[in-house]
Amino acid sequence: MAVTDLRMPPGFADEGIEAAAEIRSFAPQVGLMLLSQYVEVHHALRLMEEFDGAVGYLLKDRVSDLGAFAVDVRRVAGGEVVIYAELVSRLVGRRRERDPFAELTDREREVLALMAQGLTNAALSEELVLSPKTIEGYVRSVFTKLGLEPGEREHRRVQAVLRFLRWQ
Repeated sequence: MAVTDLRMPPGFADEGIEAAAEIRSFAPQVGLMLLSQYVEVHHALRLMEEFDGAVGYLLKDRVSDLGAFAVDVRRVAGGEVVIYAELVSRLVGRRRERDPFAELTDREREVLALMAQGLTNAALSEELVLSPKTIEGYVRSVFTKLGLEPGEREHRRVQAVLRFLRWQ
């Protein structure tokens, strides 16, 4: 069992998760308990995605109740996932938030899936037997529904494909 702070030197960002990943790489049977001062949904989601069981994420104030903390540590050591109750509420609430992919039509999903395969607009037009102007409309609609604004640093097409691949 390893217990670590989520935020550690030198950057005080997510070094605890990085340390946990390192521990799991050479000792996959070790349970991991990460402690944090604050409820941070994105870190909890990362833990759920990267670690298959035997992981915990609790607020540091939970440690002050040694009995409850010992129970949580034993559960993680036994292979369970232990998440602070408020964090679970936030995760469930987050799922209820607007899902941009639910707003896509079947045709827009089809266009996005083909974009994810690397097809250009011309190739999309040929594949779907639609005019280039129609394809441009679908692509623009996908960008709009996913909230992807034109930017100088990021390519919207790449951003749309990355979101699609994470969503799958």
